[in-house]
Amino acid sequence: MEPQIYSTYIILAITVLVSLIGFNNPRFLDRFLFWPYKVREKKQYYRFVTNVFLHGDMQHLLFNSFTFFIFGPYLERKLMVIYHDVIMTQVVFWTLIFGSMITSSIFSYYRHRFNYSYRSLGLSGVASAVLFAMFTLEPTMEIRNLFLPIPIKAWMYGILYLGFEIYSSRNPKTNIAHDAHISGAVFGIVFILITNIEKVIQAFQNLL
Repeated sequence: MEPQIYSTYIILAITVLVSLIGFNNPRFLDRFLFWPYKVREKKQYYRFVTNVFLHGDMQHLLFNSFTFFIFGPYLERKLMVIYHDVIMTQVVFWTLIFGSMITSSIFSYYRHRFNYSYRSLGLSGVASAVLFAMFTLEPTMEIRNLFLPIPIKAWMYGILYLGFEIYSSRNPKTNIAHDAHISGAVFGIVFILITNIEKVIQAFQNLL
């Protein structure tokens, strides 16, 4: 019987709980969201982690949670197949999660550390890391999206996604943290290349 792995659901439960608290408590939100200026001035490094569990509104929370809910368990099961060990699977998965929490905000920090007005929050950087970790391990898996009429391969979806995020980050028209999406995605790819290069080579050979 396959061992049950619940890390994704634990993270989602914490995210929903903390986000709901933040919806009704602006002081709580300001205390824990990602605020590069405060990180630099007050050395509040905890914000690199705590902002992940906060969201601006219910739509923001649902969108990020949905992506993480779909691909988080999928990645956990994939890692379990690779390592055949629950503890090792969880060590690798949680290392990816915490690493993406930090890296998804680093670029924003250096870009906005002198900007008092800039603030960001949300699970999207971590969700991007999980998404692209999965794409790197299974580039030929089919991805369906509300905005695409037909399913496409993960490697192609990844290219389109990153292209859109890079373009959007250079031509900002919304408050979406495109920097976090890009940084998270890159971290997810690099992390899997470091930890499972043989599996990646084997997977991409199927593209040839």
